[in-house]
Amino acid sequence: MVAHPGQVERVWLASRKQIEMTLAEDLPEGFRLFRGALSPAGQRALLVGIENVMLSAPLFQPCMPRTGKPFSVQMTNCGPLGWVSDKERGYRYQDRHPQTALPWPPMPDLLLELWRNYAKASGLPEACLINIYPAGARMGSHRDMDEKEPRAPVLSVSLGDDAVFHIGGLERSDPKVRVELRSGDVCLLGGPSRFAYHGIDRILPGTSVLIPGGGRINLTLRRVTAFSQAEAQAVPEERLPSSARRRSRPLS
Repeated sequence: MVAHPGQVERVWLASRKQIEMTLAEDLPEGFRLFRGALSPAGQRALLVGIENVMLSAPLFQPCMPRTGKPFSVQMTNCGPLGWVSDKERGYRYQDRHPQTALPWPPMPDLLLELWRNYAKASGLPEACLINIYPAGARMGSHRDMDEKEPRAPVLSVSLGDDAVFHIGGLERSDPKVRVELRSGDVCLLGGPSRFAYHGIDRILPGTSVLIPGGGRINLTLRRVTAFSQAEAQAVPEERLPSSARRRSRPLS
């Protein structure tokens, strides 16, 4: 299916009247969950786009720094930069696949449209992490701290089986809230929740028929490098994490 100008939003993105935005009082400030942001047709189209990405940038298994323990998920990336991790060099962004040494493929247009609609941030994302969760996989509680631009939110898109997601505060010991992420949901970590601890407790097998054989795909869009001066001036003060408001320059 070839999308014509404007067709992405009309066909693949759910109508704003159909979207249930979850803003419960017990969720951290700055965390937003948009239920069903991506229509069933959009989910199928995005899955095809991600499958094409994986043909150019095959899945690999990242490892923990120092210990070399493999993650329970496989992953790849698309966009100008990609996130990788290994025993020797740890967490980092780089512009090439760690195994093929080829540049990462571009992001599907639909992901950029979701970023424009929901992140409403200056500029475009520079990295999309593609995490593949089979039944039994999880993601331990962590903070996204490898980016140099704290004023940009992190946007996450769910495809496939439901997952139990937790989000807490700025300390690992802070109380956590748990919500189920469903296929087509979009969530946003911005403002005070930009650096909150979060993770995936478990996958709920059989809750979606989108992915043949089951499982979940999580797509995480991030801005990696610091905003230009023009981009920085366009960021509203109320959208900044409290840590960023105290800084005259982006984190380095």
